[in-house]
This record gives sequence, structure tokens and C-alpha cells, in this order.
Amino acid sequence: MKQTSRRRFLASGAALALAAGAAPALASRRKFNFTTAFGANRHSTYRGKRIVRYATREKPGTIIIVTRERALYYVLPGGKAIRYGIGVGRQGFTWSGVAYIKRKQKWPAWHPPKEMIERELKQYGRRLPDVMEGGPRNPLGARAMYLYQGNKDTLYRIHGTNAPQTIGRAVSSGCIRLINEEVIDLFNRVKLGTKVIVL
Repeated sequence: MKQTSRRRFLASGAALALAAGAAPALASRRKFNFTTAFGANRHSTYRGKRIVRYATREKPGTIIIVTRERALYYVLPGGKAIRYGIGVGRQGFTWSGVAYIKRKQKWPAWHPPKEMIERELKQYGRRLPDVMEGGPRNPLGARAMYLYQGNKDTLYRIHGTNAPQTIGRAVSSGCIRLINEEVIDLFNRVKLGTKVIVL
């Protein structure tokens, strides 16, 4: 890992995420540079989650993602919500609808879909791994929440990131990413069956 990447990793608080739950050993020492793709090495101006006033008819515990705002709202009682900054899907990969969290995973392994592997190779000449075990270099970060519609996995996730500078930007393939400290915070609040609305 380059020294600048190490400094960014430590400054991002990912070291705190490691303290919150030890990452499993990496299965491979091959390096995949996910943080420089799509100009993602620019700094973020994000200053962290905060409690805000938020009027909604949805019950507390619901997650509402407002893509254009680059914001995820976790609904609280009393007309309030926790507002988290997020990274969202880049052009052509955005989506909207209602889904439910049916699976949660600490330090998740990443299984890129076949379509993503083919697309990345064709467009960027980058060969993604068939699977990448969980850990601080994994692009899913410290935690992942898996979104389903009925019994069908949408293949979209709410997850952490090892590239905190991408928060506030449209860089993903449709997944919603948070900085690792905040995805751990959200993960600890969310229950299986939580409703997720993407606008």
C-alpha cells in the first residue's frame, strides 16, 4: 500500500473500524487499487453524520436514501433523523425503489457480479478478483447490509468504503457507501427486515 494511501486510511478512521471488530485475514496479498478509479483520489468535504429535522410518515428505523442529496436518513422518533453522507451510483447505475435488509455482514467478502467483472475489464482494462475476502482493503469496507425485494437479492448493498474521499460523489455501480465508522454505527442500529426507500 502506498504511503499516501496508508495516511488516508489512518486519517479516515478506518483504524477505528478495525478496533470495532477485527478484520479477518486476507486470503491473498494481491493488490487491487479501487481508490483511484474514476478520479476517486480527490478529497471529500464531508464532515460527518448529524441529527436533523426530518418530516416523514415512515416509522422510526426506516432508511430513506435521497440520491440527489448524497444522503441517507435513518428515521428517528419525533420528526428527526440521522443524516449520513454517502457515495452513490455513477451515471447509468443509479436506481430507485423500495427494498428490505435481509442480511447483515461484518467485514464482508466481495463477490463482484460477472457483469461487473466483464465491464471493468472491457472499459478499464482492470481484472477484478472473483472473490475478495473481507478486510480493510476490501471495497465493501467494515460492514454490509444486503438489499432484497421479496426473496430476490437486488445485488445492491449499503456498505462501508476504503475510499472515504468518495463520499458525496457518484462513483459506485449502484451500491450506497458510507465511511467505515458510520457504516458500523448504522449497522448497529439496523435490524433485519428494515425498510429501505431509495429516491
